[in-house]
Amino acid sequence: MARRTSLEDSTCAIAQALDVVGDWWTLLIVRDTARGVHRFDELQRELGMSRKVLTERLRLLVEADVLARVPYQERPVRHEYRLTPRGRALLPVLVALQDWGDAWVLGDGTTSATAGEASAEAHRVHELVGTSVPELTLLDDTGAPRDPVAQDTPFTVLYCFPGAYARADAYPPGWSDIPGAPGCTLESCTYRDRLADFTAAGATVHGISTQRPDEQRAFAEKERLGQRLLSDAELSLITALRLPTFRAAGATRLKRLTLVVDRGRVVRHVQYPVTDVAGSVGAALSAVRQGM
Repeated sequence: MARRTSLEDSTCAIAQALDVVGDWWTLLIVRDTARGVHRFDELQRELGMSRKVLTERLRLLVEADVLARVPYQERPVRHEYRLTPRGRALLPVLVALQDWGDAWVLGDGTTSATAGEASAEAHRVHELVGTSVPELTLLDDTGAPRDPVAQDTPFTVLYCFPGAYARADAYPPGWSDIPGAPGCTLESCTYRDRLADFTAAGATVHGISTQRPDEQRAFAEKERLGQRLLSDAELSLITALRLPTFRAAGATRLKRLTLVVDRGRVVRHVQYPVTDVAGSVGAALSAVRQGM
């Protein structure tokens, strides 16, 4: 009979990791802090767990250096919980779990860059309307940190795409066979061609993918894009908004979707799934014009 090894004695890295984050409440706390929920009462309200259980899980996460307890008020002293670098290193784990759940629990396991209009995944994305984009920065295609939400225009259009490359041979094998993956160049170029209309309507346009900034820069230069492309290679925005992803060529890719966000960081409009790539640009422009 096989003898079960205790987590404390195990030399298996999986077992050691589970000793820190194996409890399902623990990963949900990490998920919500990544979404911008930092204070005890907010976490309790979001998770619906008892104060006693939440207090214990937060204590364990602080001791494990996954969360840091940071004061935000002096009199009386109150604290909030922020992800440490060690905690942020768990973001790919959360995204992988979500991707697996979307594909294999809520779906049939098919690799896809889109989803059905009536799917639970689409419902989750549409629930973003009325929620806020947490404050964070992404690297743009020049390598400079940039807030994805512009503060100098009333609206920001964030079009998320799986990937676009300057060279045809840079695309992963079988890319054109993945439902929803083709069309990224058409989408970016259509935004480029209508950029003046978005500017006149009071909107900044940002394209977002999980590609490296240098890959995005090469593509932007080839297509002479006027809008900035932002890299979510660290999965910060994906985790904060629970955006849908898929895996291709060993990398996490964003599924194609569009968000219109106001200057107060509130999501006002969502397009997902995007079935008409060029038409989605016109729909985003209409949403901006109607929101002014």
